Parts: sequence; C-alpha cells; structure tokens
Amino acid sequence: MSRLRRHTERHLVARIGWLRAAVLGANDGIVSTASLIVGVAAAEAARGPILVAGVAGLMAGAMSMAAGEYVSVSSQSDTEKADIARETAELADDPDAEARELAGIYVARGLDSGLAKQVAVQLMAKDAIGAHARDELGISEISTAKPIQAALTSALTFSAGAILPLGMVLIAPLAWVTWAVSGVALAALALLGAIGARAGGANVLRSVLRVGFWGAFAMALTALIGKAFGAVV
Repeated sequence: MSRLRRHTERHLVARIGWLRAAVLGANDGIVSTASLIVGVAAAEAARGPILVAGVAGLMAGAMSMAAGEYVSVSSQSDTEKADIARETAELADDPDAEARELAGIYVARGLDSGLAKQVAVQLMAKDAIGAHARDELGISEISTAKPIQAALTSALTFSAGAILPLGMVLIAPLAWVTWAVSGVALAALALLGAIGARAGGANVLRSVLRVGFWGAFAMALTALIGKAFGAVV
C-alpha cells in the first residue's frame, strides 16, 4: 500500500466544536470562580463563607454553562435541520434546477462550466442532499451543531477550572487567600491560553496575554467591589 493511501490528514478545524466549548468552559470556570472568591475574601469574610461562595459559584456556573451551550447550539441545530429539510423538498420538486444551482457554485469557485456540470451531476448521483448541504449551505460533519456534546463539555471543563481556585481556599492561609487564588488563576489561565492556541494553531503569546489581561481585570474589579462593600458593612 502506498504512503498516499496510508496517510490520513488531520486538520485543526475538526477540533473546533469541542475545543470552543472546552476552552470557554474552563476559562469561565477559572475567571468567574476566582473572581467570586477574591471579591468575598476582599470583604474580609471568614474561610467558611468564602468556601461556600466558591462552591455555589461552581455549581451555578456549571449548570448555567451547560444550559446556555445546549440552548444556543440546539438553536443552531434546528436552523441547520430546517435548511436541510427545505433543500430536500427543493431537490424533490426540481432536481435539474438544483443541479444547475450546484454547478453555478462550482463555476464561481473556478471550474469551467462543463466540468462544473459533470461534478454537480456525479455528486448528486451519489448523495444529493449531502452535496447541497456541504457546498450550498456550508453544513458538514465537522461543523454541524452537537448540543449535548457542547453542554457536557462546557459543564465539565467549567467545573475543572473552578476547582483550582477552590483548592487554594482550602490550603492557603486566610490572610493570603486573595493573592494565592489570583496567582493560581492567572497561571492556569496562561496555561489554558497556551494549550488552546496550540490545539487551534493560533499564536500562543497573543492568546496567553489576552486571557491573562481579562482574568486579572475581572479579579481586580471584584476585589475592589468586595473591599468597598466590606468597608460599608
């Protein structure tokens, strides 16, 4: 067997569905939980209330992420199904017109008219709806919406991210909880940004700086609010 037949290319775009949900979930878990803990700790609360706030934030955030991703991706899935149903009806009603439409797409991409017609006819003979879904609607196996996968990935990665700042509440001296949580959160965000950039083929430094900046900003803002309310109370 030749090397060409054995070789299977793996493109980064194939990861985009789960990668988006995983990065978003873990990033949100770290930032929101760490910010909540830092804000409560800045109000000079005892370890117990800080821990309760962190655990509540973890549970609420994980459920919110799962529900939000499921609803959002389900809406995308419903739209895709509606478009495919409409395309299926059009194929049954006038297949010749649909073949001309598909050929026109290939002409616009650079094929000459005769070859475009041949390609359209041959692809439609094998899988008409698949050809139109992919080339007319832009729907493929890689990009198609997967609501349950997105919801579970978001919930699990949010929880994994939230556990890091929660762990620091348990092991760090109470006087150093704010700094310990902030430091671990920023380090985790930097690592997450680097991993996400590497997995997605993006610039690592830019990704690390981006998530680090916004994470630090969120924690600093909640710390100031917590300090202000703590002084008032």
